[in-house]
Amino acid sequence: MDIVAGIAVGIIVFAILGKLIALPFRILWKLITNSIVGAIILWGINLFGVGIEITFLKALIVGIFGIPGVIVVCMAHVAGF
Repeated sequence: MDIVAGIAVGIIVFAILGKLIALPFRILWKLITNSIVGAIILWGINLFGVGIEITFLKALIVGIFGIPGVIVVCMAHVAGF
């Protein structure tokens, strides 16, 4: 009986550790994919002749904040930043 309880506790601890380790990778993966999508959105805006330089920081801002990030980057470009 003690062996079964020990194995059950070990499986539960292993599952919790697996969840804790997987969470940062999931967040990192979402950040990377959103940044790529942000760069694509900025590239699409540049097709209309806006002339925004696509940098990692701008793609990251658009990736994190989405459409409001696009608006902020466009406003910053118009303001000269």
